[in-house]
Amino acid sequence: MKLIILLLLATSLHAQNRPNIIYIMSDDHDADAISAYNNTFIQTPAFDRLAKEGMLFKKAFVGNSICSPARATLLTGQHSHKNGIRDNRTPFDGTRTTLPKLMSAAGYQTALVGKWHLHSLPTGFDYWKVLPGQGAYYRPALIHMNNDTVHYEGYTTEVITEQALQFLQSRDRSKPFMLLLHHKAPHRNWVPTLSNLRIFSQKNFPEPPTLFAKMEEHGKAWQTQRMSIMKDMTWCTDLKLDPEKIRMLPGIQLDSNEARSYRFFMNRIPEADRLEMQKIYAHRAEQLNAAWGNDVAILKLKYQWYMQDYLACIASVDESTGKVLDYLDQEGIANNTVVIYTSDQGFYLGENGWFDKRWMYDVSMQTPLIIRWPGHITPGSTSTTLVQNIDYAPSILDLAGVPRPDWMQGLSIKPVLTGENSTLPRKNLYYHYYEYPIDHYVLPHLGIRGERYKLIYFYTVNEWELYDLQKDPTEQQNLVALKKYRKILANMKAALLEERNRYDDHETAGELN
Repeated sequence: MKLIILLLLATSLHAQNRPNIIYIMSDDHDADAISAYNNTFIQTPAFDRLAKEGMLFKKAFVGNSICSPARATLLTGQHSHKNGIRDNRTPFDGTRTTLPKLMSAAGYQTALVGKWHLHSLPTGFDYWKVLPGQGAYYRPALIHMNNDTVHYEGYTTEVITEQALQFLQSRDRSKPFMLLLHHKAPHRNWVPTLSNLRIFSQKNFPEPPTLFAKMEEHGKAWQTQRMSIMKDMTWCTDLKLDPEKIRMLPGIQLDSNEARSYRFFMNRIPEADRLEMQKIYAHRAEQLNAAWGNDVAILKLKYQWYMQDYLACIASVDESTGKVLDYLDQEGIANNTVVIYTSDQGFYLGENGWFDKRWMYDVSMQTPLIIRWPGHITPGSTSTTLVQNIDYAPSILDLAGVPRPDWMQGLSIKPVLTGENSTLPRKNLYYHYYEYPIDHYVLPHLGIRGERYKLIYFYTVNEWELYDLQKDPTEQQNLVALKKYRKILANMKAALLEERNRYDDHETAGELN
């Protein structure tokens, strides 16, 4: 009996010494929309605090730049072809062994609050409340563990944060915890709070140099995509323009679904706020009317409205992150809690005239990654090692002292965080995007990204693209046809085949040649 008591005490002490882990993931948050990365667009004091007190990763990327696959990769530490989620529509197999199941088995209390978007209910968590599908920006519904769906008043970013803090307050304090806090924002369609909309609607943002890029000067993938701010960003749901006011303008065709969607999200906003927001949106309609017939002026306006709403949504995520950090301070557990902030992928902020993600180009493939672990990470440090989202699950396990299963394909970044190593043992990152033609008509492709060169293969149209990221960081000049790059191209093709074999991906792309 005495021995059993000693063993229980030892287990309890070990549990208390292991760090808590809070993993915060937003949706479609581009790194350039964090002032610690780029202070051109927005000031984000909470994210900047994380970077000041932790480590900021400058070369963190995903393996399939789309929502559901990124979430499945977090759970499994595997690329899409191994975890089974290649697109945004396939249900995740909840019987699989996953990160939360491994953490629970190791004595962690595990929780998930916010966006799930895997078309099956969560498994392996001790506690969860998730949005159905994409969720709404106002008056969200959350599915509870008993399968009840409960409607909450308020703004979704704030509601998700409040529910996460409620879990932390009611947690089993004898155990370390892992909390996955997943925001909807800043996913399209962008609906900010009134306070942030007031602020950001007064701002004017610099245009990217490639805002007016010509698609015909590039390959078939550029020519067939449907993610143009000018052509594909919808009038009602993206730009918040009253369909009754813009229906009379020449050249605009509105279908009933778009008008219904507009009414859906506007009617969820509290009336007093809605009336004030509609005044701001009505001014946009006046600007549009004045610019009608001038495509250059209209694109400039649409870009500004997009950035205003997108960044205003991010401001709320930053505010909510600050509340989480304040709670850790108030509870006295900040020093024993790892805080990870990232997004499910990057996002186009007008580069090439685009919005959305999906591409293997760095704007889309790159994601913010900031990690704070007091006493273990040198404050204010940065890392330029190549990191990928397959590394997140192995890293969390390593931080918790849990062995990494052999079937996980990622590497632990813990040695980089602690300064034991400055880089990870890899030369290239592997990427494979599948979903076509739904939503944005981005052609399926795979490829590798190294420190300097990137190779992309659009295999359904048999087109290759090679970029020198040092000389051409915006990836505008395809070098495949240039004789001086033949040797590099051959080496990159061989490296792509090597990585494809390493990750055992042989299902879709046929033979590389």
